Amino acid sequence: MTKLLANYQDSEHVDSFALIKSADVRLTKNGKTYIGLVFSDRSGDLPGNLWDATEEQITRFVPGKIVKLQGVRGSYHDQPQVQITNVRLTESGEPENPSDFMVHAPIKEADMNDALNDYILLIVNPTWNRLVRRLFTQYHDAFLRYPAAKSNHHAFAGGLAFHSLSIAKLAKGVAGQYPQLNQELLIAGALLHDLGKTIELSGPVATQYTLSGNLIGHITLIDEQIVLAARELKFDLQDEDLILLRHVVLSHHGILEYGSPVRPVVMEAEVLHQLDELDAGIQMMSGVLEKTADGSFSDRVFGLDNRKFYKPENRDETTL
Repeated sequence: MTKLLANYQDSEHVDSFALIKSADVRLTKNGKTYIGLVFSDRSGDLPGNLWDATEEQITRFVPGKIVKLQGVRGSYHDQPQVQITNVRLTESGEPENPSDFMVHAPIKEADMNDALNDYILLIVNPTWNRLVRRLFTQYHDAFLRYPAAKSNHHAFAGGLAFHSLSIAKLAKGVAGQYPQLNQELLIAGALLHDLGKTIELSGPVATQYTLSGNLIGHITLIDEQIVLAARELKFDLQDEDLILLRHVVLSHHGILEYGSPVRPVVMEAEVLHQLDELDAGIQMMSGVLEKTADGSFSDRVFGLDNRKFYKPENRDETTL
């Protein structure tokens, strides 16, 4: 059985099949061409550089392709890396299904679909209910299958739904604790806040940013879809319920530097931002601690200010 990428240690020889997750053509300081590759399997990612890359290799080694990878596992700036000695595309009789090399959400797609329908039923407000239903009719399949990011948090197939539904569950609980919150607005915002990633990202296999994803971003993209859906439904764009929902979605990154065009100034908007940060942070910490020995510090987590996290002795692995 082929060893998974995450199971290799420093200085160990790597000999595995892997999916090319990304392939960026770059130049060295001396003007020589190389490919910055990220290899992936269901255990995670392992980057590596293919030096002195030829035009044929640039054409051949592209995202979504499965390869036989050989090299030596090392590290660079405290991050795992493979020093590539040989890489080739798979041949007949070797693994060929990209799905076999992808990390998937820990909940089945059918169960996430049931949960989505249950949360939509909790939204009684006609403006928010009809908008949510319209948008999930359009983006239903992608919502259940896309990752929530190319890297960082919930960067796995089904991660978008898993993340959004986790926040909806948290929103319901928080609204039960604080009756001054509007549960329907909070849940509608939780379901919609990252739905623009179905436009921002290319899909679950070898996820890349689309042109609109790079130039516009998922927050503005979903706000545009909310407005278009509202027009189709003949809603007044100046109706307060519609403006409130747009504000909750537009402000969910919290500060302008993180991509929100406005800061939260409605209670539900601030709560959604905090729940989003909480869920993303826990997932990033859990992911890195799963690969960390008890009594040791993890690798640095870029999405959490490049901090390392300590895993206490005898931490129950099932809790991560």
